[in-house]
Amino acid sequence: MGSVRKAVNSHHEINSHCLKVESLGLETFPWYRVCIWSCAFGLCIFVFQRNGSFLSVVVSSVNTLPFVFVLDEAQNAQQLHERIQSSSMDAKLEALKDLASLSRDVTFAQEFINLDGISLLTQMVESGTDFGDMLSFTLTAFVELMDHGIVSWDTFSVAFIKKIASFVNKSGMDISILQRSLAILESMVLNSHDLYQKVAQEITIGQLIPHLQGTDQEIQTYTIAVINALFLKAPDERRQVSCISLVLRLYSGLRAINNEMAHQLYVLQVLTFNLLEDRMMTKMDPQDQAQRDIIFELRRIAFDAESEPNNSSGSMEKRKSMYTRDYKKLGFINHVNPAMDFTQTPPGMLALDNMLYFAKHHQDAYIRIVLENSSREDKHECPFGRSSIELTKMLCEILKVGELPSETCNDFHPMFFTHDRSFEEFFCICIQLLNKTWKEMRATSEDFNKVMQVVKEQVMRALTTKPSSLDQFKCKLQNLSYTEILKIRQSERMNQEDFQSRPILELKEKIQPEILELIKQQRLNRLVEGTCFRKLNCRRRQDKFWYCRLSPNHKVLHYGDLEESPQGEVPHDSLQDKLPVADIKAVVTGKDCPHMKEKGALKQNKEVLELAFSILYDSNCQLNFIAPDKHEYCIWTDGLNALLGKDMMSELTRNDLDTLLSMEIKLRLLDLENIQIPDAPPPIPKEPSNYDFVYDCN
Repeated sequence: MGSVRKAVNSHHEINSHCLKVESLGLETFPWYRVCIWSCAFGLCIFVFQRNGSFLSVVVSSVNTLPFVFVLDEAQNAQQLHERIQSSSMDAKLEALKDLASLSRDVTFAQEFINLDGISLLTQMVESGTDFGDMLSFTLTAFVELMDHGIVSWDTFSVAFIKKIASFVNKSGMDISILQRSLAILESMVLNSHDLYQKVAQEITIGQLIPHLQGTDQEIQTYTIAVINALFLKAPDERRQVSCISLVLRLYSGLRAINNEMAHQLYVLQVLTFNLLEDRMMTKMDPQDQAQRDIIFELRRIAFDAESEPNNSSGSMEKRKSMYTRDYKKLGFINHVNPAMDFTQTPPGMLALDNMLYFAKHHQDAYIRIVLENSSREDKHECPFGRSSIELTKMLCEILKVGELPSETCNDFHPMFFTHDRSFEEFFCICIQLLNKTWKEMRATSEDFNKVMQVVKEQVMRALTTKPSSLDQFKCKLQNLSYTEILKIRQSERMNQEDFQSRPILELKEKIQPEILELIKQQRLNRLVEGTCFRKLNCRRRQDKFWYCRLSPNHKVLHYGDLEESPQGEVPHDSLQDKLPVADIKAVVTGKDCPHMKEKGALKQNKEVLELAFSILYDSNCQLNFIAPDKHEYCIWTDGLNALLGKDMMSELTRNDLDTLLSMEIKLRLLDLENIQIPDAPPPIPKEPSNYDFVYDCN
């Protein structure tokens, strides 16, 4: 650093030019002017702040990328620390605005925090003397400084928490202040158990709900994020579905749903279903009379048992025989002691809860299913008890009950936000579907697993259409009868079998390189367009973006941070950093990525692992990615492998190759429609005895 200062001080060589900040794309920074000097290092760019204090120098040359030396950050932080305490309101406002902007830089943030800057900002908030833009810039600076993870969240006072909570609870609060206050509360709850308890005392889910009824989507998104954080950190006894149901009902009032809102709704959906995990993993105690009473209640509702016979030895035997007969009709595996059917986890007691809910809330359908099956032959009987247990287990697998929410997924199902007991209603629809499919398949007890596979396919296909309500889901299932499933399977099978003959396989092999080149060009074109990635960390998810794109000549990757999610392509000149493709050594994915090996990383989340990839370059240098979804992951890993001359191995490439090959072959075979293609080529005819038939062109 000393040699740099010496070079900077000896600026007598040549040429001094003053440039406008806008010419270097620095108009968003609070800097006054930029001076360019020639020196031994090449081209030196001096950046001066409004008050004239020296901030930094950029040294570059014609053949090298810019190399930045940041000088006197401590002095700059000291000056801002003094300016935000100015008695002049205008000067203080300007200083806070500069602080909010500069706090994004980790070097400046470290220097400012070393001056006890965080304590100064919290005192300013607690004093209650600032309001409007001044308070907004103060909270923005606080959020940006804390996002670097330098200061622990456990250091803040109850007075500060109460003040932030008051901004959220107060009606008519400025949008920017409300947004930053919600972001602070979310981070407090997620990063400190002690702060969660303090925040939970100051703010409730009921107080947050009015913010969901407004029209500002950013506020709605941040509000759901805080609700999710409170819900995630709450002890089991406080995780009440009744509170969450108020939020679920408000889903219908949300207008447009962007990606961030979709993610928060997905998280809320996962956390709500995870409330079922405890019952799902609880075995039934055959000696527990309260649990056994539930089974008695199922029997009573189904068969409307008459008054119990007298308690004599003869009637006792008769009663046991009657119970055994009824439990067999109910479809339990263990007819003598059906409690033993619920000792397997999953689904444990959750299956019994679902059965009781169905019997009480859909009593007619329950009685009809039980009596229908009890009147059939034993081998054609659809066992209600066994079916309910296996179906509950299957639905838990489909909805991934018990798994933590992904940091990147936004796959929520609107229909689960329309009912307080959505999982139970989901079960009730599916158990009736299972009984219907059983009859359509004319199944016997040996076909039980086949029926379950068909039902799973029916449910999965209906869910992929994202029905907006449970009634719509039911209608989708009605259109997916067993006959329709067979047609779909046959169609898919025929599409595969049509192209297995030898001539078709040879044609495939011939045109496959052409199709692969087409896919490669599409992947590279997508990399040229670029993608917006999120910066994920354990502190706060929102508002951290970066963009990466390939240059049109496929030689350089341009990347850089963004203030917000872009609405279109980001120009190359606005992305500050570059990585030559020639410097890339390898592309690694999943748990081989450096950022998945770090302590406290998101490696424990399976979905994040499946979206992670890294570019390795130079020595111990890497560029880490977490794709927004599986499609973008495949696009980027394929494109990067193509740039390195390697095969594109993603699932998306295989699907695209199959689709394009199928289309190309069908187009080429249009003239051969209804003509049988032989498996072997026709024999070559013998040579003619003479060639007199040949026409002489001369």
